[in-house]
Amino acid sequence: MTIKLSQNALPQFSANVSVPSYKQSDLKAGIIHFGIGNFHRAHQAVYLDELFNAGTDHEWGLIGAGVLPSDEIMRQKLKDQDWLTTVVEQDSGHRKAYVTSSMIDYIQPGNAANTIARLADPEIRIVSLTITEGGYFIDPASGKFNPQHPAIAADAANIGSPKTVFGLILAGLIRRRSEGTPAFTVMSCDNIPGNGHVTSDAICGLAALIDPVLADWVKQNVAFPNGMVDRITPATTDRERNFLATEFGVEDNWPVFCEPFKQWVLEDHFPTGRPALEKVGVTFVEDVAPYELMKIRILNGGHAAIAYPASLMDIHFVHEAMEEPLIRNFLTKLEREEIIPVLPPVPDMPFDQYFDLIIRRFSNPKIGDTIQRLCQDGSNRQPKFILPTTADRLRAGDSITGLSLVSALWCRFCAGTTDSGKPTDYLDASAERLKIEALKAKGDPKAFLAMTDIFGDVGTAPVFVESFSRILRTLWDKGARETLELYLENKL
Repeated sequence: MTIKLSQNALPQFSANVSVPSYKQSDLKAGIIHFGIGNFHRAHQAVYLDELFNAGTDHEWGLIGAGVLPSDEIMRQKLKDQDWLTTVVEQDSGHRKAYVTSSMIDYIQPGNAANTIARLADPEIRIVSLTITEGGYFIDPASGKFNPQHPAIAADAANIGSPKTVFGLILAGLIRRRSEGTPAFTVMSCDNIPGNGHVTSDAICGLAALIDPVLADWVKQNVAFPNGMVDRITPATTDRERNFLATEFGVEDNWPVFCEPFKQWVLEDHFPTGRPALEKVGVTFVEDVAPYELMKIRILNGGHAAIAYPASLMDIHFVHEAMEEPLIRNFLTKLEREEIIPVLPPVPDMPFDQYFDLIIRRFSNPKIGDTIQRLCQDGSNRQPKFILPTTADRLRAGDSITGLSLVSALWCRFCAGTTDSGKPTDYLDASAERLKIEALKAKGDPKAFLAMTDIFGDVGTAPVFVESFSRILRTLWDKGARETLELYLENKL
C-alpha cells in the first residue's frame, strides 16, 4: 500500500521515512529560487530543511520560480503534493528517505508581473539560481557575457515584461530601487567558475543596455557571492518513482534520488542577511575560488572525461563505467598526470584524498546515475570543465595527451554512433551542428576545432591540433577500447 505525498498524509508515513518537525505554515518567504530541478531540491532545499528542523531561521522559506515550459510542469507536479519533495539518499552502505517542506510556494512561470511583484517584496532578501551552465548567455570562447544574444536584446527593449531570468531579476531590482527597498542578494548555485561574477556580469550587462546609471547602481548595491555546490543527483524516472513506492510506500510525483555526500562552500557576502547555514554544514570562506576550481576540474572534468568513452562502449550507468578497468584507469591517469598538477592548493583538502572520494562517489551503484546524463550539453560543459585545463597546460608547455583524448572522444561521440553502431542520443543546444562538424572531422579533424565559439585559442594551438587530430584518427580506426589501451600504455 502506498500513500500519496501531501501535508495531511505526513503523519501516516512509516518510521523509515523522516518527515519535517516544523510546520510549513510557520515558514515565511525569504528566498526566491529560479530553477526548481532535482539538484536544487537535493541541495539548497535540503540544507534549509535541516535548518528548519533544528527549529531556527523559519523566515527563510523558499519560493520557486522559473521561465521555461519544463518549470511549469515541475510546478504542477509539486503543487499537487503541497510543494513537498521526497529525497532518497543511497550508496552501498546507506539508504535514507525523508520529506522536505522548505518550499512554500511556486510562482507561475510566464507571469512576469507576478514574478516581479514577488521579487520586489521587502521580505525577499536572497534570489538564487540553478539554471545550468548553459543558462548564463556566456560566449564559450571568450567566457564573457554575450549582450548581443537575441533574448537579452529583447529584454533590454522591454524590461517591463522580461522573458529571461536575468530580465526578471533586473526588473525586480528596478522596482525595489524605485520603492526604496534594499536590493536582495543574488546567489548562483551553478557549476561555473566564479559563478557570482558571471551572474553579476549578466545582470549588469543587461542593465548597461538599458541605462549605464542603472548598471552602476546594480554594481554598487547588489551582492553576488561566489559559491561551490556539489551533490550527484541523477534525473528522476519511473524507476525511481516505483522504487520509492515499493520500498518506502510513498507516492511522489517527482522524488529526488541522490548520493549521501553533499557540499556547499560560500563567500559570506549577504548585506541584507542570510540563514545560519553554517549550523548545517555549509562552509563560509573569504575566497571560494580554490574550492570551486578543484570541484569543477576534478569532479565535473572527471564526469566529462568518462562520459564519452563509456557511451562509445555502450555502457549505461556511471557506476558500470567505473567497473570497467579501462575507463577507471583512464580517469585516474588523466586526473593524476594532467588535471590535478595544474590546480592551486585548497586549504585542508589534499587532492589525493579528494580524488579518492570522487572515485568512490562515481562508483556508487545505488543512485543510478546515467552516462547519457553526463553526455548532454557538451558544447557548454567542455569549455568550462576540460578546455581550461588544456589551456593551462599548453601555456606551461606540459603534455596534453589525455586531455586531447577527452576532446577527441567527445568529437567521435558527436558523430552520432557508438563503436557498435548504435545511435548516440544526447541533448545539446548545438547538437545538429556538432554532428555535422564531427562527421566532417572524420576526414579533416580540424573541422571540429574550427568551432571557435567552443574551442577558442585552444583549437588553433599547433600542439593541440596535432594531438587531437592524431588521436581522433586512432579512435575511428581502432575504436574507444583499443585507444584507451594505447593511452594507458603510453603509446598514444
